[in-house]
Amino acid sequence: MSTVAGKWFQGIVMLLCAVAVGMAQNGSNASPPPTPSAPPQPAESQPQQNPPSQDTQGGGFVFKAEVQEVILHAVVVDQNNHLVTTLGRQNFSILEDGKPQKLTFFRQEDLPVALGILVDNSGSMRPKRAKLSEAALKLVEGSRTQDRVFVVNFGDEPYLDQDFTSDVGKLKAALMRTETQGSTALYDAVVASAEHLESGAPHQKKVLLVITDGQDNASQDTLNEALHQLETKNGPVVYAIALQATGSTLPERRDDIQTLCQRTGGAAFFPDNLDNVRSIAETIAHDIRSQYVLGYRSSNPDRPGTYHAIVAHASDTAGDVLRVSTRAGYYTDASGNIQ
Repeated sequence: MSTVAGKWFQGIVMLLCAVAVGMAQNGSNASPPPTPSAPPQPAESQPQQNPPSQDTQGGGFVFKAEVQEVILHAVVVDQNNHLVTTLGRQNFSILEDGKPQKLTFFRQEDLPVALGILVDNSGSMRPKRAKLSEAALKLVEGSRTQDRVFVVNFGDEPYLDQDFTSDVGKLKAALMRTETQGSTALYDAVVASAEHLESGAPHQKKVLLVITDGQDNASQDTLNEALHQLETKNGPVVYAIALQATGSTLPERRDDIQTLCQRTGGAAFFPDNLDNVRSIAETIAHDIRSQYVLGYRSSNPDRPGTYHAIVAHASDTAGDVLRVSTRAGYYTDASGNIQ
C-alpha cells in the first residue's frame, strides 16, 4: 500500500470511529454507516455478444463486460461544439496502437454513475469555497436515484469526508466543510480517489470531478503516477473546474490539469470568475449523461506492462467528421491483462 493510500485508509478509520461513537450515543436503532472495506461489487462478466442486462434487484441498468474487453465512455460533438447524441455503432471506428478494432459492445444509455467529487481545501480556496461547493451540490442534486457519490476534501493530504451515498444531505454536509488551510496535494487526492473507485465503485461508469484553484505543491505522487492509476481497465473519466489562484503559474497548471482530463476522456474548465462555475457544473452533468459506451477486445498481442494508445473516430450520416472525447489508452499489468 502506498504512503498516500495509507493516509487514505487512516482517514477512513478515523471517520468510521467517529460514526461508531455517534451511533453508540444515539442508540441501537441508528442505521449503520457505509463500509468502505466491503462495498457493493460491480456486476460479474457475461459473454461479449450479450447486451447489458437489467438489474432487477436495483431497478437500474448495469453493463457487463468480459475481463479482457476494453470499455470506452465517449462524448461526441460536431464542428460547432454541439453534442451529437444520435449515432449508431456504424458511425464509430476505433484504433489501438494504429490497428483497427472491431466493436463488440455499443450502447448510449443514461447509466448509473459512481462519482467522486474532489474539493481543494487549501488556504487559497477560503473566499471561493462556498460558491464552488454550491455548484458541486447542484450537480449532486441533479443526479439519478441509482447514482452513488463520494466526497474528498484535500489540502496537504486527501480525506474521505463522505463515502458512496445517494443521500444529498450527507453530501451537502461534506461539500460545505470550509476548514481551508495548507497546501494542494492534488495528485495524491486523484490517486487515492481512483483507487477507491477501482476497489469499491458500485457501478462500472466512473467519474471524478476535481475542483481546485492551484497547482499541485504537496503530493508524494507525481502527475505520471496519477495518470498510470487513472488509465486502467474501465478507469474513471476526469473533469476539472480550475480557478486561477493568486501567484499561480497558470500555463503550467493548465497543462497538467488538461492532461489529467484529456487522457481520460474528460474536460478541464478554467472560469475567469465564480459566476461561471454553476453553468460549468451543469455542462459537466450534461456531458456525463450524454456518453456513448463502446467496447472491444484488443487484437494486439499481450505485452505485459505496456501502454496501448487508443484513437476513436466518428462521423455522421452525411460523412462529416465529428470530434470524439474518450480516454487515450490503457496499461496492461505484468501478466498482460488489461488493468
